[in-house]
Amino acid sequence: MSDVFDTTICQLGEGPLWHPTRKQLFWFDITGRKLLTRKGGTTKSWSFEHCVSAAGWVDDATLLIASASELFTFNVETAARQHVVPLEADNPVTRSNDGRADPFGGFWIGTMGYNGEDKAGAIYRYYRGELRQLWDGITVSNAICFDPAGRFAHFCDTRERVIRKVALEQTDGWPTGDSEIFIDLRKEGLRPDGAVLDSAGNLWNAQFGARRVAVYDPAGAFLMEVPVPGKNSTCPAFGGDDLSTLYVTSAAAKLPEEEIAAHPENGMTFVAETQARGQEEHQVIL
Repeated sequence: MSDVFDTTICQLGEGPLWHPTRKQLFWFDITGRKLLTRKGGTTKSWSFEHCVSAAGWVDDATLLIASASELFTFNVETAARQHVVPLEADNPVTRSNDGRADPFGGFWIGTMGYNGEDKAGAIYRYYRGELRQLWDGITVSNAICFDPAGRFAHFCDTRERVIRKVALEQTDGWPTGDSEIFIDLRKEGLRPDGAVLDSAGNLWNAQFGARRVAVYDPAGAFLMEVPVPGKNSTCPAFGGDDLSTLYVTSAAAKLPEEEIAAHPENGMTFVAETQARGQEEHQVIL
């Protein structure tokens, strides 16, 4: 069972990132337009003019952040920011959603409609100055994560209720060939949200509406679940000194009043100790 890591209630908590050199967790409230962090018992946040959703680390003080209209660098010590590349800046329907850095120094980021408009989003990869669209026709982009050996990536469209797998070219990490279904959750009616692979290749998937993070082995077989107090778990991340601590964001938006009253922890960020060891988050190469 998870415990509360931070009591800040996020309307749409997402994008937890354990910064490996700072030993510090960062996460987002997408619709609250905030980046949050907690260290030494103190929570700090930064507000932005647009929705922000995911980040990768560039150096000890710099994050690459995805917003509704761009990728930009942000210095967590000075709050200085610098535009890197537009991201659907001319499309008022969409915003960024799930994202993660890959083992080759690239950064994958998905978009979606503010109101979940059908197939309005896409998945992109930023790599050494180039932003390239990988797939379009995505309704809710999620579950972006990578094999420890860099052989393949996972991603999903939550609306489809399957998690996909695609091979990566081994020189520079671009996907090659067609994706295939890795985990099919349609019969169970589960909605896959954010995901991460541990160092053994097991996939840890937050399942929206199911109060849990589900764990699957490298063949896609279900292993176990980590219960989460918040109904809408959104994304996991490994951190801590030995990368065995699991952090999980959640969302409070659009929950009925009776659910909020019964579970006031909805929207908080949770923590659980595990027997697994995560991967160190990869560094983005600008």
